[in-house]
Amino acid sequence: MPQTVISIPTRGQGLYAFSDQAAAFVHAAGQAEGLLTIFVRHTSCSLLIQENADPDVQRDLGEFFRRLVPPSNEPSMRWMVHTTEGPDDMPAHVKAALTATSIGIPVMGGRLALGTWQGIYLFEHRDRPHRREVVLHLSP
Repeated sequence: MPQTVISIPTRGQGLYAFSDQAAAFVHAAGQAEGLLTIFVRHTSCSLLIQENADPDVQRDLGEFFRRLVPPSNEPSMRWMVHTTEGPDDMPAHVKAALTATSIGIPVMGGRLALGTWQGIYLFEHRDRPHRREVVLHLSP
């Protein structure tokens, strides 16, 4: 069963597309049918399958999550105890808990079975840049 680890550099909070890297991995594996499992090896970012055509969708998602879980130094969030790594740390863990750290995508005819407007994204929840590790595993 083929698998690999890819590295995705981030520049702070936002969505980072990596559909092309996942599709290239599936193509190189040469497997016609199966399931691609994608897993992120961190607790302060997550994975999404989301709209890939209109950048307003990504902007609105980011704004929604910023409003849903503001930084811990905002008055409404002062109850947070885990602030060792800064005001974005615990909110990043909450956002990751509300989203997914693993997703599965069927492979049909040697290609990812994504819809026309679907893309695969790493959703970075921290303010500063990171290098995130994502495991791709293709099973029959």
